[in-house]
Amino acid sequence: MRTRFQGPRTGADRAVLLAHGAGTDLDAPPLKVVAAALAVAGIPSLRFNFAYRDAERKAPDRAPVLLAATRDAAARLARRTGLPPERLVLGGRSMGGRMGSMVVGADLSGDGPIPALGLLLLGYPLHPAGHPEKVRDEHFPRLRVPCLFVSGTRDALASREELPAAARAIKGQVTFHWLESADHGYRPLKASGSTLDDVLAETALVATEWVQGLR
Repeated sequence: MRTRFQGPRTGADRAVLLAHGAGTDLDAPPLKVVAAALAVAGIPSLRFNFAYRDAERKAPDRAPVLLAATRDAAARLARRTGLPPERLVLGGRSMGGRMGSMVVGADLSGDGPIPALGLLLLGYPLHPAGHPEKVRDEHFPRLRVPCLFVSGTRDALASREELPAAARAIKGQVTFHWLESADHGYRPLKASGSTLDDVLAETALVATEWVQGLR
C-alpha cells in the first residue's frame, strides 16, 4: 500500500484519513489540496492507494477488499500519530469516502464498526450515474458520528435533493456544503466564473474548518 503522510508527526489531537476515488489515486488534486490545508492547520493526514491502483489496474477491487484496505490504512494512521481510532476522521473522494463511511457504519455481522471522530465525504456517490434507483445508503442509519458532505450542485451521482433526503437516516450531526455549478469531479461551469482551482480551494477551506471544529 503506497501512502503519503503529511503534517506534524506528534502533538496533534486529531488526524484525517483520505481515500481516493475509483478512477484516481492518492495524488488526486482534491486530496492533495485538502491534505495541504490540514497540514497548515497542524492536522496530520494520510493518503493511500488501494491495491488495484498500486497494481496499475483501472477497475476497483470488490468492496470487501476495499473495506479491508481502509481499515488497514486507518490503523496505520493511528499508529503513526499515536492517536486512538476515535480521534481519526475518515473519508476521502467519492468511492474512498464511501468506503470510510462503510467501515464506520459496518454492522455486527462482520468485522463490526470502527470508531471515528467524524466522516469527511468529498463527493459522496449516492448512486451510479444514470441509476438513481441503486442507492448506496444502507449503512446510513448506523452512522452516529458527525458527517460533512462536500458536493457539487451538478453532481450526477448525488443531487441536491437526493443526498439530504438520504442523509436524514444518519444519527450523527450532518453538515452539507454545496459547490455551486460543480459536477461530481468538482468541475464548475465556465459561466459560473469559477475555476477548478477555486472549487478545490473552497473545498480545502471548508474541510479544514470543519475538522478543526470537531469535539
